[in-house]
Amino acid sequence: MTEPTLGWVDLEVADEFPELRLIEMPVDASPGRSPESVRDHLRYLSNRYRGAQAVAQRQAPVPWAYRVFYRHVGLDPDADRTPAEAAMLDRLMHGGFKSENLVDDALLIALVETGVPIWALDATRVDGPLGVRVARAGERLGRAEAAPPVLDGRLVVADAQTPLAVLFGELAPGHGVTADTQAMRLFSVQVAGVPSIHVEEALWQCADVLVESA
Repeated sequence: MTEPTLGWVDLEVADEFPELRLIEMPVDASPGRSPESVRDHLRYLSNRYRGAQAVAQRQAPVPWAYRVFYRHVGLDPDADRTPAEAAMLDRLMHGGFKSENLVDDALLIALVETGVPIWALDATRVDGPLGVRVARAGERLGRAEAAPPVLDGRLVVADAQTPLAVLFGELAPGHGVTADTQAMRLFSVQVAGVPSIHVEEALWQCADVLVESA
């Protein structure tokens, strides 16, 4: 596997959020059903994060840093929940972390273990390095025919051509992992208060699950 690499952040965004980073990592892996070892890992995490622990997790330094960043960009973390809090809420509602598929399970394991969110794109549908910038007037999310518009001024994750994800939001249609995916581009977003080692650990954990379970 290739080491994680630093993406780019547009100067306009970097001036306002100097500690914002995007880190990406290519992984040669295909989606599929999670093996028993991955489902066992989710069961272990479900037992580790029961009611009180799941509620208290939002106060941990890394999840809290994402809550703070949400407020800085105009998002209400109590309405638009951070990925870590959304995962814990799902755990409480379903009585455990539910296995979906290998990709979603790998992303979830990394998120719960580190508090750092990761997203996965189909590597063949990404043009060049990923970065963070402000959406421009009239832009659409991705290059699919039915790509939805992006609000002007919204922070997005983009490649050399178009936005591929709303920052902490939805991925562009046609650019996520599908049944035909042979290689992925994982990416994460580091904000103020989140150590680089946590982000790299999250990416490695996710990649390890994907590669070892393929």
